[in-house]
Amino acid sequence: MNTSIDIIVPCYNEEPGLNYFYTETRKVLDTIENYRFRFLFINDGSQDQTLRELRRLAALHSDVWYLSFSRNFGKEAAMYAGLKHTDSDLVIIMDADLQHPPSMIPSMLKGIEEGYDCAAARRTSRAGESKIRSFFSSMFYRLSNRMTDVQMAQGAVDFRVMTRQMVNAILQLSEVERFSKGIFSWVGFRTKWYPYENVERVIGTTKWSFWGLFRYAISGITSFSIAPLRMVAVTGFIISLAAFLYIIFTLIKTLMFGIDVPGYVTILCAVLFLGGIIELSIGILGEYISHIYLEAKDRPVYIIQESHLEQNSSDSVPDTHHKE
Repeated sequence: MNTSIDIIVPCYNEEPGLNYFYTETRKVLDTIENYRFRFLFINDGSQDQTLRELRRLAALHSDVWYLSFSRNFGKEAAMYAGLKHTDSDLVIIMDADLQHPPSMIPSMLKGIEEGYDCAAARRTSRAGESKIRSFFSSMFYRLSNRMTDVQMAQGAVDFRVMTRQMVNAILQLSEVERFSKGIFSWVGFRTKWYPYENVERVIGTTKWSFWGLFRYAISGITSFSIAPLRMVAVTGFIISLAAFLYIIFTLIKTLMFGIDVPGYVTILCAVLFLGGIIELSIGILGEYISHIYLEAKDRPVYIIQESHLEQNSSDSVPDTHHKE
């Protein structure tokens, strides 16, 4: 019996390239024997006609299925929804813009056949991107690996093949503020990495802004590490110790030489420095409090407005899929 594989494809304003993505990926899949593939597209509240295009593809191809959110919940929610709706032996996650080369799928499946639980892609270059963006991306991986116990491969992307056991483990982590790259590493399991050169988009433009990536990086670090909180505590201790020593020095100097006229520059620098440290500390604490706040509300990770899966199953009940 052939091994079943679900391909999860998050989509946000991908209307122009969906048919091309399906056609190019299907060409590769048709060369692979002993596997049954199904596409599960997740429409993440697209503002264009992505949903209409998914309906068309589903009507034309029996291996195309889709879910559509009531609004934009983000790529992380889309991947989680896809994983929740799979029951196949293996699961593939890949983007709809063909920046995750379908040609890598056969070799990645061989990695699974070798006994690995996950075969994942790792980008070795960022050709076509700005040098500033590439620099900050590299710095993120270095900082994250230094500050957290979760070690991510440099250039790791979401493109990967996973066994059912690994998928089930990932689904046990049902937090609202998701950082899948960290989650994939946190659950463990044996992973084989496949390096590849960066591929530029053939159709459309990236949906990630620099600020969006920055916030995503901060969320990733604070989701898997309390190192920033410890840094605040250490910084506070050092400043307090320095202040105490300065007080002792000032008292001794005053007793020996009398009262000295304080300098304006010294006071200004001290106030600005301490004020900056306080603001930074409050910001770091606020980031962690925001995680607690979002999780405490226990809202669903996503809400489904339309489901092709439900249309093709009898007596189905709409499911907003709350966290478990």
